[in-house]
Order: sequence, then structure tokens, then C-alpha cells
Amino acid sequence: MGLLRDFIKKITHPFLRKGAEYYYRKPRPYSYNGITTIVHPDVFPPHLTLSTKILLNFMSDIDLTQKTFLELGCGSGIISLYASQKGATVTASDINKTALEYVTKASKENKLPVQCVYSNLFEALQEKQFDYIFINPPYYPKSPESVKQQAWFCGAAFEYFIALFSQLPTYLTKENTTYMILSEDCELEKIKSIASENKLTMELVYQTKKVGEKNYIFSIY
Repeated sequence: MGLLRDFIKKITHPFLRKGAEYYYRKPRPYSYNGITTIVHPDVFPPHLTLSTKILLNFMSDIDLTQKTFLELGCGSGIISLYASQKGATVTASDINKTALEYVTKASKENKLPVQCVYSNLFEALQEKQFDYIFINPPYYPKSPESVKQQAWFCGAAFEYFIALFSQLPTYLTKENTTYMILSEDCELEKIKSIASENKLTMELVYQTKKVGEKNYIFSIY
């Protein structure tokens, strides 16, 4: 199982393996529950990674009817589209303009309303409140060299999480819920410590193990 896990890691990291670069050389469709979106090569790929599918399955048991929903860093947008299908009023934000362009197209083609917002974390979302916030963050501690790499790398000093957790308290209430998915491959204790420094608690609400890798979903309050 360890060898299989290592193999999956190799093919899912497009900055480390030529095979992955070849696979992602052109836009590819990704489908879930009758929804199809096209994923551009410069956008985080849900095809060979685990986190997106885990979040989608986790969402299936949540009643989103008439709820306001934010996907912070939407990437392919499949999570936002699924939330719209489940009856939510959806905002999809990203710092990658190509991602937003493709999500906008998918929203129209699937007839699932999604408001796309170009935003670095909450910068363009000020004064807005949401019933649910979903986050699939970059967590490898390396400085990104492009917008594409920002989907993977959180900065050598975890700058992404420092910014996220400093901004997030403004958007938390006793009534809303924020979920974030992380892998055992990331430095969990470091990320938790940054959250704690901002008076935030990360409560484990779900965990699963696939192809030898544990993934965790945390509620943040």
C-alpha cells in the first residue's frame, strides 16, 4: 500500500513529474453527479487528487437549500457547481482568472448559477457573510512561482495560512460553518498553531483513508 501511495503522489504532482505534465497538457472534463466542468491545465486538477472527491462526498449529506455558500479558492469549480445543484446561493472565488473563466462557462452550460469573484482570499468579499465556507487549501510549504503553483504551495513560511486565519474570524459567526480539508502529508500541527494564534479552533469532523493516505475535514470556529 505504501508503494501505491508513493505512485499516486508522483502522478498527482504536476510540478514534479513529466507524466503528470503530459496528462494535464490540455483541458479535461471532470464530472460529478451529472455535472461536468472543463479543467484547464493551469487549474488545480481534481482528476487524480483525492481532496475534491472527498469534499464532494462529504457535502452530499448537508442540506444546502437556500443557504449562502462560498468556495474559497474554487479551482475547477465542481464543488461550487454541486452546491448550486443542492439549492445554495453560491459564490466561487479564486486568484486564478483562468479558473474563474472556466467555472463561469460551466455554470452556464450546466444551468447552475454561480457568482464568480476574483479575490485573493477575502479581499474582494468584504462585508459578505455566508452560511457555509468550504476551503481546499494549498499546503506544501514552498513559495509558489506562478498562479498555477498557488493551488499547491502555501509559501515557505506558510504565508497562505497566516493570511487566511487572520482574515477568517471576520466571517465566522455562531450560525455559520467553515470546513477545510487537509492531508496527513501537510504539517498539521504547524497549521493548527497558526489557527490558534488567531484564536481559531480546528475541530476534526471527518476523516478517511484512501490509497494509503489519510485525509481530514476540519470545522473551524
